[in-house]
Amino acid sequence: MADSAPADAPHGGPADPPTPPVPAPSIPPAASPYEAIRAVPVRHYGRWVAAVVVVAVLVWLVYAFSQGDVIWNTVGNELFAHTVLTGVWHTVLISVVSMALGLVLGVLFAVMRLSKNPVTGAVAWLYIWFFRGTPVYVQLLMWFNLSLIFPVINLMPLYKNNTVDLMTPFLVALLGLGLNEGAYMAEIVRAGIQSVDEGQTEAAHALGMTGARTMRRIVLPQAMRVIIPPTGNEFINMLKTSSLVSAVQYAELLRAASDIGSSTTAIMEMFFVAAIWYLVLTSVFSVGQFYLERRYARGSLRTLPLTPWQKVTANLSSLRRPKVAVR
Repeated sequence: MADSAPADAPHGGPADPPTPPVPAPSIPPAASPYEAIRAVPVRHYGRWVAAVVVVAVLVWLVYAFSQGDVIWNTVGNELFAHTVLTGVWHTVLISVVSMALGLVLGVLFAVMRLSKNPVTGAVAWLYIWFFRGTPVYVQLLMWFNLSLIFPVINLMPLYKNNTVDLMTPFLVALLGLGLNEGAYMAEIVRAGIQSVDEGQTEAAHALGMTGARTMRRIVLPQAMRVIIPPTGNEFINMLKTSSLVSAVQYAELLRAASDIGSSTTAIMEMFFVAAIWYLVLTSVFSVGQFYLERRYARGSLRTLPLTPWQKVTANLSSLRRPKVAVR
């Protein structure tokens, strides 16, 4: 038909532009028939009661200690005495060295126990069984009195000497604490190694890595995340257990405080001095343990644990929590 428009544009001619869509008319939202509700947090009166009770108990304890016949000036004067500071240094030294020895022995015997060799596995089991099954105080006394059954240490042609000259108080303390700690660290390291998926080891072997290199480069770095927390606890415990070496004449913190107390008759005051220093040492190393655990937690947690300062600011901000309006 002559009146009808052609379906397509003429050959070679320009096409008609597309018609833009017409926007839909905007409809204003209907007014809410409800009024805004102010949500007030529930007041937990039980928490305030508990806080008052705890503060009252603390005040009572402080008052009770203040009534005792304690010369607090002596505690303050002897807190930084040269003998006490030397004992603090000896405590830190024997704890760090013994922990290092225990960690090396722990890794060694953990690998031996996980070995498929029945001889090394049995030796590792016997070592852990003996040193975990006997008190560390008994082990210290055994090393201290070793000369009663071995007057001479004869390891010819390598070494020969009198046992009394060899077994100094430091060496006795090191052997007693370090060997005992090695047994506990062996179990901690073994648990950390077994926490790593076996596919990691299989993949390393598929790439041609040896067993020792796989353990050093693949397994142990991943196991550290499991090993670090209990190792930190063991070191804190080592600081306190080191007080037992006073029985073998090693001049650590408790020994130094006891000597001063015996000479000045301020026995309880010097025990307070030793307790204060033990609290300081454990607190300092506990902070270090926290940040070490936080470092090794990277990659395994979505959000890292809050630092002590972040916890304080979070608690303060929660006390000033604003009221929330709910519709």
